[in-house]
Amino acid sequence: MENETLKLTSVLADPTRFAIYQYVVSSHRQVTVQEIADHFEIHPNVARLHLTKLEDVNLLSSCSEKTGKGGRPSRLYAVSEQVVNLQFPPRDYQLLAEIAIDTLVSLGEPGQKALSDMGRRFGQEAAKRAIEMERINLNDDPEVKLDYIRRLIYAQGLNPEIDLLDEHTIKFRIFNCTFKEAAKKMPDSICQMHQTFLRGIFETFFGDITLIEENSIMGGCRTCDYTILKLPS
Repeated sequence: MENETLKLTSVLADPTRFAIYQYVVSSHRQVTVQEIADHFEIHPNVARLHLTKLEDVNLLSSCSEKTGKGGRPSRLYAVSEQVVNLQFPPRDYQLLAEIAIDTLVSLGEPGQKALSDMGRRFGQEAAKRAIEMERINLNDDPEVKLDYIRRLIYAQGLNPEIDLLDEHTIKFRIFNCTFKEAAKKMPDSICQMHQTFLRGIFETFFGDITLIEENSIMGGCRTCDYTILKLPS
């Protein structure tokens, strides 16, 4: 699992490749090699190489485009649904995790608090590892820190949009849910754990914050939307 994470981090370390992945994610549709080549002003062979590397680590998936005009079919690339498996153990361990969560929830308020604390700690530890690996300076400009957070959250299997509105306000949007299967069974508990996970990441980079949920995928919305308020130091 650690090797897979290192491979993923290595693939995303290339600025052009990371920008291509961001472009595909934000498009919310399939893209072609030629579209990527035109948008980034690179040769199609270079675009194809970047897309192939992203597919190799399951960040993207591809299929042949059938035009009915003969000739070699082109390929269409889109965000892969398998990204989550790079960060989470095989399904036997997922089942074990679900049983553990079930057990915590059955304990009532103390169990729910333990679940929330677990999510927050996971977010904090993931952020700390990223800071150590990338040698991130926490005194960097907020936009620089948000760029690192984007990379970290991509690596966790989420497709985010993050915008710094002003000195104290961040808008954060997620287009998928890594805990969707478990959340269907226990939406309140899982969503709360997920929120504390995100809070753990942001507070490790920015210090004390307030995270406000505005929309939820499990509530029937297309995205999960949050406002993050950075408390003055």
